[in-house]
Amino acid sequence: MNKKLLGLRMQRQCLVSPVSQAEYDALYRDLQPGMNLYWHGFGQPPECTFRADFDDVEYNRQRQARRDLVKGRFAGGNLGWIMAEDLLLFAALYRKPIVGFMSDVQLTIMTLIERMGPLNIQQIKEETGYLVKEITPALHRLQEAFLLYEDQYDGEWDRAWYRFEEMFPEHDLNRYTRAEALDVVLQRFAYRMAWFDTKMAKAFYKLPEKEIRQACERLVERGVLTALDGGFLLTSDAGMLDAFPEQQLPPVRAFHRNDFLVRALEHELKATFKPLYDALPYDHDPQYYVMVDGEFRALSVGHFRYGPYEIHDIVCDSPDMWARKDEIFAAVLKENPGSVIQRFMGQPQ
Repeated sequence: MNKKLLGLRMQRQCLVSPVSQAEYDALYRDLQPGMNLYWHGFGQPPECTFRADFDDVEYNRQRQARRDLVKGRFAGGNLGWIMAEDLLLFAALYRKPIVGFMSDVQLTIMTLIERMGPLNIQQIKEETGYLVKEITPALHRLQEAFLLYEDQYDGEWDRAWYRFEEMFPEHDLNRYTRAEALDVVLQRFAYRMAWFDTKMAKAFYKLPEKEIRQACERLVERGVLTALDGGFLLTSDAGMLDAFPEQQLPPVRAFHRNDFLVRALEHELKATFKPLYDALPYDHDPQYYVMVDGEFRALSVGHFRYGPYEIHDIVCDSPDMWARKDEIFAAVLKENPGSVIQRFMGQPQ
């Protein structure tokens, strides 16, 4: 990647100079939907790893409690957290209306909550006699349709389900068209990525690449985006790039799989690293992607556990990463203290 664009990306990602609380909301807005730490973060608030100079998990816990962050199913049905003022924007992108008739389970649950008010899963089970394995997918489908809202304002598991219109009576789910919403989020994506192509946006937003391409073309016609090297950047960035000074790059760091950059580059990372670990004879679930000089160059693989992971190997995209081995080890172990890294590029350690 062009060094100036890479430096601009690192700057916009706040990976060189983490943001203060005063600047954090703008960063979070652009990286939505926010997600928690992969594997170990179940039930925890979302976080923008390495990008804040304060405890953003605690800050987001407070925002959850105030319902400034709201939960939904976005980007391929994945759970994520959206700033309340952007809920309608993301509803336009991801709402999946139920076409035709509801299933018997969906209709029963919907009718029950309309009659009795907010209920948790155990109460629904007691009232209907349905099994949890029948209730849960029905709730998720009603959530995707924005008919029900799961009110997770704290870390407790006993969460109530509300009618969406009861929780958000002032919200008009038709406020934005999908095309309008996509135009907005792609500008945010362009700002934080510095340069992107449609495959990156597809990987992150889990939307059809054809729609993303059409949105990019609209934004080019409006002069908002400029096409460059098979991708796009903000026109305002294209004008300043030549004069953009060389940037300091962040230290070597290990990123979990729910990180914004890992998700945006998921297709590239799989293409690069899967051939390196696919045939390994030991457990090789991908764990941490390691950034070296602003680009992902290594990946720890092994077995996820509650507690320190089993790290069976670290695979790298080039033998020249031997020179950075100590930094890579330190970065991975910092994120998973207590682990033992058994191999580096296949060599026992």
